[in-house]
Amino acid sequence: MKYIVALDQGTTSSRAVVFDDQARIVAQHNIEFQQIYPHPGWVEHRPQDILDTQVNSLKLAVQKAKIDPKDIVAIGITNQRETTLLWDRVTGEPLCNAIVWQCRRTAPLVERLKQDGLGNVLRDRTGLVPDAYFSGTKLQWMLETVPGARERAEKGELCFGTIDCFLAWHLTKEHVHVTDATNAARTMLYNIYEQCWDETLLRAMDIPEPLLPRVVDSSEVVGMLDKAILGREIPIAAMAGDQHAALFGQGCFAPGMCKNTYGTGCFVLMNTGANPVRSTHNLITTIGWRIDGKPSYALEGSVFVGGAVVQWLRDEIKLVDNAAQTEAVATSVPDNNGVFFVPAFTGLGAPYWDMYSRGTLVGLTRGANRAHIVRAALESIAYQSVDVITAMENDAGMKTAMLRVDGGASANNFLMQFQADVLNASVLRPRVIETTAMGAAMMAARAVGHWSDDDLRRLQAIDREFTPQMDEVQRRRLLHNWRKAVERSKGWAEEE
Repeated sequence: MKYIVALDQGTTSSRAVVFDDQARIVAQHNIEFQQIYPHPGWVEHRPQDILDTQVNSLKLAVQKAKIDPKDIVAIGITNQRETTLLWDRVTGEPLCNAIVWQCRRTAPLVERLKQDGLGNVLRDRTGLVPDAYFSGTKLQWMLETVPGARERAEKGELCFGTIDCFLAWHLTKEHVHVTDATNAARTMLYNIYEQCWDETLLRAMDIPEPLLPRVVDSSEVVGMLDKAILGREIPIAAMAGDQHAALFGQGCFAPGMCKNTYGTGCFVLMNTGANPVRSTHNLITTIGWRIDGKPSYALEGSVFVGGAVVQWLRDEIKLVDNAAQTEAVATSVPDNNGVFFVPAFTGLGAPYWDMYSRGTLVGLTRGANRAHIVRAALESIAYQSVDVITAMENDAGMKTAMLRVDGGASANNFLMQFQADVLNASVLRPRVIETTAMGAAMMAARAVGHWSDDDLRRLQAIDREFTPQMDEVQRRRLLHNWRKAVERSKGWAEEE
């Protein structure tokens, strides 16, 4: 038996998953790490925490699996996207904490780009909308703020990278400085049509080119795992942003196929094939993956706060003890009692792109209780996803008859049924909901010739299908009230 390992470096934890020849999970290990909030709207991670938890989760997952590292044919990396790091090219020492994708500190730099007339240039070259979500202005902020960073960057002494790039540098014995096309496409610096770093955008953000990694395919051997980690060199054979890996792991290989990952945020991607679709509804045109030098494009809509709203219920206001408890609490009441919760803690993503929205709880009456608020929080995940999918359907000119789902919150049966109801479409949950890790493993196994393209199609298996049960009048009423609540949340921080 041979094995493939996926390193799934997420926003709140690092995970390693061991798959066998039949794409079954043999073992996994997950380690959470600290979230740092220096100021309102700012989010940071300690780079060493990311590296340590990822290496330790790899070691412990392999130990749990009780396998010999010589039987691991490849390792794939998948990662939280846009989170930005800057480190010494020789020592690997970070210059500062990582700025996390959720962080809003660079909103003024984004406004400056728009005022300089670069909004359309960004859209036309990167497929992105100008927003603090993406890596470019995070790197710009580091260069402008961290003492000595710009001078050292111009001398070629520093490396910029997203998490995939940082891990590849530290995990390979060669210290390779590479990123894959899916992660490069999230920086606001990469031309997704010409497949290169964009000189105009680099100049606009005053970013020295020597900082930048080489861009590789998503399924490609980039280096060998340092023997000191597992006692054996193993090919690191895939790198892909988490949502792109999930699209691949869900088997969405044909144009028009669509998936939603319910993680910290929610991320809807639709494969559009070799032809990029330019959105007119505030969605992102991105690279789904690049294999054999050929990009497959996708439409994407990102919800900033998905499963993170459950963490907030648990950790900040203590309404539940654990995430699994939310399903029973939500179903203990027949409806939301008119309560709507917009979890815009760090602004609203697609299709609104309002950096100044903030979390809003509306419709409260004396009869509203804990269960209604918990239910409203879960419902908000589904409502936000509907907003994105509706915009996507309008762009692509097709109705979503079926949505493939994955991620931690997809295990919540109440949420999945409610998603099917308000979307008015079937929701398919795969047997392996760790499809982000699955996609990274599939790409890695493909790169070393362990799985063929036919094998990848054969590996898909469905656990459960949720079909719409809600009548149309109720569905329309709920969506109408949800969108009223969204309007109440907009522009809050800007008005201070």
